[in-house]
Amino acid sequence: MAMKFEYLGSKFIKTFVPTPQNLKNYKPGFIDELAPFMNVAKSLEKVLTRLYPLAGRYVEETHIVECNDEGAEFIQAEVNVKLEDILVPDADVTLADEFIPMKTKPRDVVLTIQSTIFECGSVALGVSATHKVVDASTLCTFLNEWAAMNQEENEINFTGPGFISSSLFPGHGVRPIPTPFITNDQYTRKKLSFNESAISKIKAKAITSVRLSKVQLVSAIICKALVGVDRVTHGYRRESILGQIINLREKMASPIPKHSCGNLWGLCATKPTILETTEEFANLIHDSIKKAVNDYSKLHHDSEQGQTMVLNTFLKPTNINNLESMNVIPISSWCKFPFYEVDFGFGKPKWVVPWTAPIKNFGLLIDGPGGNGVEAYIFLEVKDVPYFEEALDENIFGA
Repeated sequence: MAMKFEYLGSKFIKTFVPTPQNLKNYKPGFIDELAPFMNVAKSLEKVLTRLYPLAGRYVEETHIVECNDEGAEFIQAEVNVKLEDILVPDADVTLADEFIPMKTKPRDVVLTIQSTIFECGSVALGVSATHKVVDASTLCTFLNEWAAMNQEENEINFTGPGFISSSLFPGHGVRPIPTPFITNDQYTRKKLSFNESAISKIKAKAITSVRLSKVQLVSAIICKALVGVDRVTHGYRRESILGQIINLREKMASPIPKHSCGNLWGLCATKPTILETTEEFANLIHDSIKKAVNDYSKLHHDSEQGQTMVLNTFLKPTNINNLESMNVIPISSWCKFPFYEVDFGFGKPKWVVPWTAPIKNFGLLIDGPGGNGVEAYIFLEVKDVPYFEEALDENIFGA
């Protein structure tokens, strides 16, 4: 049966209390600048009062969020299928796209939410937020704060510091990172699932002297496969560069609070060389991330050295000679963020699906259902899918 949606209407949810005049303009920090472009409604009003930039409008010309309380867009819909129909193991992952308001979100609106009710009464909550203002940690903080607010009627209690990225890393007027976006008819998403048992078997097979995380192992499997795809499609092995995101919260000498909002991350660039095995890829990723985290831990975010180091993690990779002729592999991990702990009062999520604008070879990792294992979503050009499937390391992936 074809999945059909009936849209019941939409409205803009404004802050429960007007934003003070001295907070009307929220200027994103330089990491924000570099980023690529239920009575749940009542509780949403209250959480927006604290996280007020989410109810504003992003102005492209001035790179400022006007905190004018115009509100976050809230869409209500119904769908003619049951939740269990899209939770089957072989379900098309693109079905989740219909529950996320990416196509309908106005460009200047910072936050759009779609609440969809299934025939069985279950609810899907799709969230689309402007990356200039929100990173994965911020999104998770927002959802957990909103869910907690929904269960505590008439309470406005917050534990986090709110949006402070611009005070930690003031804007420099730098241009966004160039990204190789691919058009809708060129790309598809490949989903790889690794349950706890599979992860344990992979770790047992990996002959290494270091303790590898599940994210490092899965990243290595994906990276090795994409290097193989590039070699086949170009006829020779091009130089590759792996770009991974490091969450700066609680990583620097002057601690950045765990629930701080805004874009608070740096890049870690790794260049695979003549490495052939998945273990070698994983070891290289482990060492690269460990060094980057160690370097961050020695510097205060508000020092000139700290500011320069974070900025250079973005600028140095983009200034590499002939970057356009290299095989760029960006991977971001949402693992350990408590998306599966979000509970509006009617149970925790059955399935959390991350989404972003389609970027070639981009891998998004997230904990599997219930917070266990890993699910990986890779954006591929359609023509590359057969090569990717063939290039997966069967000895490791088949564990």
